[in-house]
Amino acid sequence: MGIYIQNPGFLTSVQDRGRFGLQKDGVSPSGAMDLHSMRLANLLLDNDMDEAVLETTFMGPEILFTETNFFAVTGAPMKLTLNGREVPMYTALYGPAGSVLQCGGVSTGCRSCIAFGGGLEVLETAGSKSTLLRNAIGGWNGRKLQAGDKIGFAAPVEFLENYDIRHVPQKIGGKEIQLRVIGGPQEERFTQTGLEAFYETTYEVSQECDRMGYRLEGEKIEHKTDGNIISDGIALGAVQVPTSGLPIIMLSERQSMGGYTKIANVISVDLPLIAQSVPGTRIRFKQVTVEEAQKLWLSELKELEELKEEMHRPYEQTFRLSIGGRTYHVGVMEQ
Repeated sequence: MGIYIQNPGFLTSVQDRGRFGLQKDGVSPSGAMDLHSMRLANLLLDNDMDEAVLETTFMGPEILFTETNFFAVTGAPMKLTLNGREVPMYTALYGPAGSVLQCGGVSTGCRSCIAFGGGLEVLETAGSKSTLLRNAIGGWNGRKLQAGDKIGFAAPVEFLENYDIRHVPQKIGGKEIQLRVIGGPQEERFTQTGLEAFYETTYEVSQECDRMGYRLEGEKIEHKTDGNIISDGIALGAVQVPTSGLPIIMLSERQSMGGYTKIANVISVDLPLIAQSVPGTRIRFKQVTVEEAQKLWLSELKELEELKEEMHRPYEQTFRLSIGGRTYHVGVMEQ
């Protein structure tokens, strides 16, 4: 009991925050590309914010609810219908058993997240439900979803407080974005001309972009010698620059180690912007300090906590009563 996948969409997989501690063994963390959207979807349902969701790409799935539950869809905007009736994103929704959720194509961005009350009944692999697609590890049989897949709910929700007012603001970038970065560990390997090219010109996302990383096109970044180093670890958001001089932003399914110079690292709060980018998206980089990056991250966490609290605040519910041919609006404070 849970959900039945009638149509999987373009690329739909099970993702949570990712698995950690295994890069030393060559295993990528994987995880949702847009962690902010994943956390918003879970927050709407009172789930742990890092609970597994279905991550969709460009075109969402068609899902039959075989068990009643609440759900929420965030991320790249797309048309949603439940039993043929259009329903909104970024809000808590009720999915009765037997109902069908149809997700269309995105209008901007590329990735959306579908969360379910109580989470999905998916076995953890090395502490995570995430699918590492290129190595067929974790998630649902180590692969993207297919028509006919049946996934259970871990703990379906029967009651959701303030269900009808649960909504959160949308946060998706556009065709031009600014990515804030901190200086990389091999920053000194680049000439001043190369650094100026990186920070003062505009790059575009190329056709070579996936969950592993995004290759960019634009002005070449000059090295003092070349782009090769003794291989070391690669952090999420690392900006590698091989000898070719064109940057590559490393993302969820990045390799655990790499032998190219890293000029910078995209800060955590801006990673969703690149995760939602498509070929042709224009990018400019802006350098910030580690302290600034940390303050921005703490501010985002505080914002999520405030949204979580908002879900449980008492609110005024208005009822319409008709007495003697006249209509009255009566407010009742819910506790």
